[in-house]
This record gives sequence, structure tokens and C-alpha cells, in this order.
Amino acid sequence: MKNLIYIVFSFLLISCNTIRVDYDYDRATNFSNYTTYNYFSDIESGLSELDEKRLVKALDSTLQAKGYLLAEEPDFFINILSSEFRTASSNNVGIGVGGGGGNVGGGVSVGLPIGNSGWQRQIQFDFVDSQKDALYWQAVTESGFRDNASPSVREERLQALIVKVFKKFPPEK
Repeated sequence: MKNLIYIVFSFLLISCNTIRVDYDYDRATNFSNYTTYNYFSDIESGLSELDEKRLVKALDSTLQAKGYLLAEEPDFFINILSSEFRTASSNNVGIGVGGGGGNVGGGVSVGLPIGNSGWQRQIQFDFVDSQKDALYWQAVTESGFRDNASPSVREERLQALIVKVFKKFPPEK
């Protein structure tokens, strides 16, 4: 029984730190045509200035490790949008009492919430072809967020997010 409690607790900790990523892209796109990138000049990411710098630094290092170059006249532009929202507690315990016999029945049920609601951050990455001015790849992430996290924790969290987002970029045919 004690081991079961540790296992459940471990899963709860892991689930709080998961990063979910949804991808979408134009299947007709030849991703090998894109070798240079830059950011939209009027980017309004919705992140704090420091978090935006951390995210761009992680994004630059990841894209450059994949062979992409930052350029003044790029093949594609990157736009970043983010939002934060509070999620309701989805964990609860139901307690029920029931009984009956013959033609008589009854029951009582109570739902008890467990845990607090938490903050989530959604970050969207849009890759736009600079010649066609058309979106060709997009990733939307959702993950837990703590506003009072230390700078090193914020940097690690954003780096982990970028790693997960670009694990499947460019998409395989």
C-alpha cells in the first residue's frame, strides 16, 4: 500500500510538469527550401521581456543546431504568441451511499475536489514563408507555469519546451 502511494504521488508530480505540443503544417511544403530565419520585427509574444529573451535564445540555439541560420533577409519569419490561464482542479473523489430493496431505492453522492487549480501557459510558434507571406508550420504548446519561479528554473523550463517543440521539426515525409 505504501508503494502505491509513492507511485501515485510520482505520477502527480510528473503530470504537473508535462509539456503538451500540437503540430500543424502544410503537407505540400518542401522544408528543405528553408535555410534562414528571422523574427517578425513587431513581435508581441505576451511574455515578459526576460522570458522572451530566454525563449529566443533557446530557439536560436536549437534552430542553429539543426542547420538554420539567422539572416536579415530570411526564407521564413517566426512569430511567437503566448497566453496564461488558470485551470480548474480536475481531480476529485466521489463518495456515494446507496441502498434499496424491493421497490425502494435511494442514494447520496458528494464530489470533493483534491488539489488546487494551476496556471498554464500556451505558447504558439508560427513559421511564415517570407516570399509567399503564408503560414507553413505551427506548433502550440501548453504547460504548467509558475510566475514566482527563479530565473534558472524559468530558463530550464523554456529550454525543455523548445526541445520538445522542435523534436519533430522539420516533419518527416
